Amino acid sequence: QVQLVESGGGLVQAGGSLRLSCAASVSIFTIKSISWYRQAPGKQRELVARITDGVPNYADFVKGRFTISRDNAKNTLYLQMNSLKPEDTAVYFCYGRRFELGWYDYWGQGTQVTVSS
Repeated sequence: QVQLVESGGGLVQAGGSLRLSCAASVSIFTIKSISWYRQAPGKQRELVARITDGVPNYADFVKGRFTISRDNAKNTLYLQMNSLKPEDTAVYFCYGRRFELGWYDYWGQGTQVTVSS
């Protein structure tokens, strides 16, 4: 069983920055495709950024503004969000897959990010 706990969300003005954290209860090395997703009200959950085999990938709508990174020693995933826009308002979720006699998907509880105009 894996627990992913997000933190760092909040209210920020447009153009501001936030850093989200996702603390994992297991070695982050054992979590595959560790990612950040987001879900705005009335919209489907969408991929924001992912690290696969050490390589970061970003959705087009955050390229150049968001940076995904991880601290292996702290088993923590980060999302540095700069130049925030009102359309970035959403609940942000941490996600990962882990093999435990089969592949299992894990989600955090989410952290709210609200960007005011």
